[in-house]
Amino acid sequence: MTNQDLARDIIAGVGGDENIATLQHCSTRLRFTLADDSRVDRARLEALPGVLGVVVGPQTQVVVGAKVADVYRAVERERSPKDVVAKRQPLTLKRAGSVFMEFVVGVFTPIIPAIAGAGVFKSLLIAAVALGWVAKDNPTYLTLVAIPDAVFYFLPLLVTFTAARRLGVNIPLALGIVGLLVFPGFSTLVTNGTSVFGVAVPAVSYGAQVFPPILTVLLLWAVEHWVTKITPAPIRVFFVPLVCIIVVAPAMIFLLGPLGFWLGSLLTGGMLWLHGTLGWVAVALLAGVLPFIISVGMHKAFIPPTVATIAETGRESFYNVSSLAHNISESGSSFAVAFRTKNPTLRATAISAGVSALFGITEPALYGVTLQNRRALIAVITGAVTAGAYLGITNVVSFVAVGPGLASISMFVDAENPWNLVNALVGAGIAWAVSFTVCFVLWRDSASTTLRVLGENADVAAEASVQDPAAVRATTGASVQLQAPLTGQLIPLSQVDDAVFASAALGEGVAIVPTDGRVLAPVSGEIVSLLPSRHAIGLRTDEGVEVLVHVGIDTVKLAGTHFEAHAGQGDRVAAGDLLVTVDLDAVRAAGYDITTPVVVLNSEAWEVAPSANGSVEAGQPIATLTSSKETTNAAS
Repeated sequence: MTNQDLARDIIAGVGGDENIATLQHCSTRLRFTLADDSRVDRARLEALPGVLGVVVGPQTQVVVGAKVADVYRAVERERSPKDVVAKRQPLTLKRAGSVFMEFVVGVFTPIIPAIAGAGVFKSLLIAAVALGWVAKDNPTYLTLVAIPDAVFYFLPLLVTFTAARRLGVNIPLALGIVGLLVFPGFSTLVTNGTSVFGVAVPAVSYGAQVFPPILTVLLLWAVEHWVTKITPAPIRVFFVPLVCIIVVAPAMIFLLGPLGFWLGSLLTGGMLWLHGTLGWVAVALLAGVLPFIISVGMHKAFIPPTVATIAETGRESFYNVSSLAHNISESGSSFAVAFRTKNPTLRATAISAGVSALFGITEPALYGVTLQNRRALIAVITGAVTAGAYLGITNVVSFVAVGPGLASISMFVDAENPWNLVNALVGAGIAWAVSFTVCFVLWRDSASTTLRVLGENADVAAEASVQDPAAVRATTGASVQLQAPLTGQLIPLSQVDDAVFASAALGEGVAIVPTDGRVLAPVSGEIVSLLPSRHAIGLRTDEGVEVLVHVGIDTVKLAGTHFEAHAGQGDRVAAGDLLVTVDLDAVRAAGYDITTPVVVLNSEAWEVAPSANGSVEAGQPIATLTSSKETTNAAS
């Protein structure tokens, strides 16, 4: 699937072009503000090749990984310009939080490359000084270090630009007003003490500050919007900016600037207090919960205080350090999955995700590997907490606001303390080794792994079908009755028009050409997998039998259309319980074969003896499954 094809499918999945109010992207996600969130077809989006995950809410996020910029451009090419107004929704706490997050992402994400590039460049210069390659008072060093210093000094202007663009404010006007805060002449006056009409101007240094410009642009947005509405069109070109300057600039000097500086100091103090109070425990705990924070996009809320902390103190020892432990743990766990799994698709995904996480981008690992597999997630948390504890105990600090990883490891270079980088490397090594080891020991392929492959590519499922025979203990000779999940015509599996099923590569079983769309549980047990497309259901009995009911051939492409689930993954069901209903006529009209294979995935441990042929009724016994060897407990 090309990026353009994926873009068209994503647009359809979020309710169509006419439903998109705004679109922006961060390092791995497309972030949509929609006119109506209820029109999002989550199952359809999650079934798309190339989509790693979906978060639906006041801001719908579609995770596509490292190619997000290319997909974003493809979506923008597909969209036709139009004004879409998001449906007004009640202001709840959740809604307010989502609006805040959307604003934070819109303001800070575009400036991260400048901050990260400048920060890493400065850390390399510091490393050169630490290694004795250049003196700190050398003209070459002083000139080169002025480059990243300028980026941070003029950070208020970068924030002003992105905030003004996000709010639709006149950008040159916003830059002109906020520019006063970093104007050398004004800075000199403030330092020496100055006043306006006898009122002293607060002595605040605004270099590298982010909150004063944000508050100023928010006020400018309100003033500009109101004045534009009441001003006659012929004089707007000069009158609106004049009023804005007269109102906003003094408010910025006396109120918003100092208030923003105080807010930044408060957040900085809060992070320092939390770290100072809990010490290494805070780092370890944050590292352990980051998988869940990142999965819903809430990690972006850490950007402002992290930037503010580095701007004020020159270093940061909480979020960045915890992120290092988590990022590298995601990599270690992913590589362990790649080593252990017999599923070639999952192996390729895990290798790619492991490399990406090693360089600081964790969403591919989170959505492609660890959040889908509890054992892998346990390994990530174990590695992150262990490494976070070490990094916290050894007081590792960072000097750059960038995602920690192999490429940005110089962010931990400290010319005055060489052990800071050494401990950061040791902590990263601990994270990788612990998560890799734990995942390597715990991992096993399961029926749900095979089902995910079926949802992606049935052609490679045959290669991925080697099941771990371990299930729940059953003695040789134990038997289980397999019931018909559908009413219809029973046929041998070999007659299914799909090589994977017909060859019994996934396991032995039978197939039914259904005449009724009610899909019942063929055995009693737990639903271990129910794909978002709802066409494939995996069950595991207490005796350890793993059964797959696959409704139709290639029906994953319908992305859940014409299917309705009546149970969920993790539910316990009895044989004969309703699992799914499907509109067979609609599926057939869409050009799909409705033949439904019923397969025993671990048939190497169970002999399958069909006990019926011809027409069958749903719930009628169709096969007897007899344990052919003793199995051991490995329940998920």
